[in-house]
Amino acid sequence: MRKISLWLFILTFTVCAARGQDAATQQQLDKLSGQIQDILETQAAQTKRLDALEMEIGDLSDKLNQPAAANDSASAEDLKKLAAQVQEIDKKRQDDNEQILKAIAQLGKTGGGSTGHKSSPAVSTTTSTDTSAPGADTPHYEYTIAAGDTISAIAKAYRAQGVKVTSAQILAANPGLNANSLIVGKKIFIPAPDAK
Repeated sequence: MRKISLWLFILTFTVCAARGQDAATQQQLDKLSGQIQDILETQAAQTKRLDALEMEIGDLSDKLNQPAAANDSASAEDLKKLAAQVQEIDKKRQDDNEQILKAIAQLGKTGGGSTGHKSSPAVSTTTSTDTSAPGADTPHYEYTIAAGDTISAIAKAYRAQGVKVTSAQILAANPGLNANSLIVGKKIFIPAPDAK
């Protein structure tokens, strides 16, 4: 009987040890199972985050590949700036047109549309014994200088009336006359075509 009791004791001890080992193993399995579950949840969360990042990258790539005109915020601002510049240029153009029209109107009032000199100079053939005249017996025309006159404009006006005269001839007929500083109201002599 002792042998049986010893065997029973060994059997009981083995069963208890096996059950204790099973409980420890079960705890380890439960612990590992919990860790695996945590890893799977973390993996699912990271998969969702990767999917969201891929979508965002795709959207940014699409925006980057779109032409500049499709970008509303930048193109709208550029169009506003361009419209303002065009309006400014148009206003300057209108102001310039008004100034040109005023200048033309003033020229029309002062010289009948000419360059500021008398369009039909007073032509008078006189024989003068004045010492400043081209010569005592030389035919010439007298012309009174008006505002805005130039020697070339006066010569051109006389040529338009059939009097062939050059700027050089007018200067030669009027010693001391400064072509760059004509005095308004001063009488000058225009040599006649047959004058030498």
